Amino acid sequence: MKSYKRSNYMVLAENFYINENKEKAIEFFKKALLFDGDKEETLFNIALIYEEFEQYNEAIEIYDSIIEMEPHEYEAYFNKALVEEKRDNKELAVELYNKALEINPSFDKAYYNLATIYDEEGDRDKALLYFKKVLLYNPDDFITYNNIGSIYEEAGDYDKAYKMIKKSIDLNPNYYKSLFNMGVVYKRLKNHKKAIEFYNKSKEYNSHYYYTYLNLSAIYIEDKDYKESIEVLTEGIVNNPDAHDLYYNRACSYSILNQTDLALKDIRKAIILNPSIIKWIIIDKDFRNLYDNEEFKMILNERVDY
Repeated sequence: MKSYKRSNYMVLAENFYINENKEKAIEFFKKALLFDGDKEETLFNIALIYEEFEQYNEAIEIYDSIIEMEPHEYEAYFNKALVEEKRDNKELAVELYNKALEINPSFDKAYYNLATIYDEEGDRDKALLYFKKVLLYNPDDFITYNNIGSIYEEAGDYDKAYKMIKKSIDLNPNYYKSLFNMGVVYKRLKNHKKAIEFYNKSKEYNSHYYYTYLNLSAIYIEDKDYKESIEVLTEGIVNNPDAHDLYYNRACSYSILNQTDLALKDIRKAIILNPSIIKWIIIDKDFRNLYDNEEFKMILNERVDY
């Protein structure tokens, strides 16, 4: 009978969760804990809901209780590390990921998250070390191949970058980020035609990644194809209406083509979205055609907070 009650409470909790009544889900998961059964699984469920509510202290308490029950539960350390990352406690998160790896040295997710932290901190060597550990245990991880390629690209090693990103694309031809980064590599190699090809492929799979439109427009502006730049930026703005950089680049193209009213309209929109961008407008030679325009001067003068 007790087992039946626990099972019933678990079903009710899961149904409440599916129906977006997460408070009730927690209530019934806690009722299930009163009966014999897999307490760890139930506690994980409760902790994950607390995370969704951004009640991080409560989630940490749950993970600590799991660790107290089962000190070798590496996923509890891992999940606790995720919470600490959300709380911007990266140093503590690193300790917890390493603790998870002490218990389970083949846990590729922990290596991946460590690599990501070091990559964000600019420690390329450690990032590469841990990303390569991911591939040791998960050799088909196309995202990791892409990330390694991106690090090599930033370091200027385009040959290694190409090989890693190509491997990522071979594993998953539809991953937009690998296609995007292959475009970056080809741009670095001054092959604009191939760069455009891969950027266009990338936006087929993710039309809301605004850097694709930004990079495409930069190539067209460099090639003095300002009408094509405007076209791709307009497409990007439709899909990313709050991307200030897209308005900025389109304003540059409009200015160069002496389409003053459209350039000024985009400048205003870019400043509304990101007031600090005015410091670039002031020095950008692409706006030289506007230097004597009274409305342009007024826009610059009315912004006193840059």
